[in-house]
Amino acid sequence: MTGQDMWKRFKERYLYDAATGFALDTSRLNYDGSYLDKMEPRIQAAFDSMSRLEAGDIANPDEKRMVGHYWLRAPDLAPTKEISQAITGTLAKIEDFAAKVHSGAIGPRPGARFTHILLVGIGGSALGPQFANQALRTPSDPMGISFFDNTDPDGMAQTVLSLPRLDETLVIVISKSGGTKETRNGQLVAKAAFVDAGLDFRKHFVAVTGEGSELDKMAVSERWLERFPMWDWVGGRTSEFSAVGLLALALQGINIRLILKGAAAMDALTRERVTSRNPAALMALGWYHCGCGKGMKDMVVLPYKDRLELFSRYLQQLVMESLGKELDLAGNTVNQGIAVYGNKGSTDQHAYVQQLREGLNNFFVVFIEVLKDRSERTTEQPKLKGFSPEAMLVEPGITSGDYLTGFYLGTRAALYEKNRESMTVTIPEVSEFSVGMLIALFERAVGLYASLINVNAYHQPGVEAGKKAAAAVLQLQSRAEEFLRKAGKPVSVEEIAAGIGDAGSAEAIFKILRHLLANRRVRAQEAANPLEALYAPVEGSSAR
Repeated sequence: MTGQDMWKRFKERYLYDAATGFALDTSRLNYDGSYLDKMEPRIQAAFDSMSRLEAGDIANPDEKRMVGHYWLRAPDLAPTKEISQAITGTLAKIEDFAAKVHSGAIGPRPGARFTHILLVGIGGSALGPQFANQALRTPSDPMGISFFDNTDPDGMAQTVLSLPRLDETLVIVISKSGGTKETRNGQLVAKAAFVDAGLDFRKHFVAVTGEGSELDKMAVSERWLERFPMWDWVGGRTSEFSAVGLLALALQGINIRLILKGAAAMDALTRERVTSRNPAALMALGWYHCGCGKGMKDMVVLPYKDRLELFSRYLQQLVMESLGKELDLAGNTVNQGIAVYGNKGSTDQHAYVQQLREGLNNFFVVFIEVLKDRSERTTEQPKLKGFSPEAMLVEPGITSGDYLTGFYLGTRAALYEKNRESMTVTIPEVSEFSVGMLIALFERAVGLYASLINVNAYHQPGVEAGKKAAAAVLQLQSRAEEFLRKAGKPVSVEEIAAGIGDAGSAEAIFKILRHLLANRRVRAQEAANPLEALYAPVEGSSAR
């Protein structure tokens, strides 16, 4: 295709919204003019499904729940007055709490203020806040933030050690059910750190959870500082615009009303029933085209901005947990999904663009282009008053930001030369408003794509299966340790498996025992081959 032909196609497929400065370019997708016409009935059916979801239909039949994350930025669209009031009331409560924390009216002790946040959560309870924090933080924010987002003891210890001041740290524990084990473990580790330091943890802890949950009851009984709601109609991976994400952002001094405004503006754009004017529909149709409707190609997300580096990680959960399904809505085995990975430009130039250009053609790219070199949130930072990084020339007439644009356009062209397809999302700058737009865009695209492939985007049976399997392993560990305590002599893996009546569990028992041995919770008579080691309990071990 000649440059003139590409320019013509670019003009035909460049969707621009003047009010927001948002643009979507699908000109590097190789479908012909008949593709959108052929898919029109299906995308219109997807619009109908989305309309029913926003109106309050039971969109998650497994759990008999509505799916209402779109109401979070448009409470007037909620199907009941009670839900609408709950959303607006929680938003006001978040802003009031943040203002009191910043003023010192709520603090760890008289005359002291909270200066840092420790957020304890996993999955959607951490990924959204982590992405938004990286995208929007500045050194002058009233509070910094750290995360417990795993049940790794070393990771949690490292985080605790890096907290600026534990006595000025506010802990936000996030779990809808209160039963998420990773979050429960992080909560207990955080509590122990405060107790060990002689601090009253209750004056530092805040809960974001479902009403009546285990966590909610604990926060009440232990008299934590405050509680904020999580509703059963908001899934973890779409919870950034609830208290899950907004509380931490408000405490960091970020304008949460602007984030919600950006999301609402994108929602308005993506409710458009004319497909050629709906960016989420065009994006979903692009995904469908690239993967032949079966997820046959991975999605590589490449934001050309450091502040958006975590966006691909955030999208991994949103896209893969929503679309990675064994069964469709009719119960047929379909094994659907789209794998997501990404880095950032121009770092990707030196990481894996070589394979993208010349290796397997098993992917498509979503570029994120940011027009403004610097965020308004850093422009007035005192430490940068003496010079302007975005205006500093690194070569005659060329800035480092010009290089970033050059690498984006060069990568896009180099990939397309080798028939590697891509689309580009353009935002004017990284701001509260644009971050809201980006999240809302992909939320809507995921919902529409799920309709195109006829899967339920709003449940996650595979996640629940993994949790049940983990619980079974821990039960096996308890049985194995109990057998060791009663054995009276060192015993082998096979003897333990036979002794507990579960010969098929020998491999799992071996892995469990090697972990316990490394942490001095069992002892062993080692052999040349670790498979032949004999194990015994450690006297006084804390493992019970």
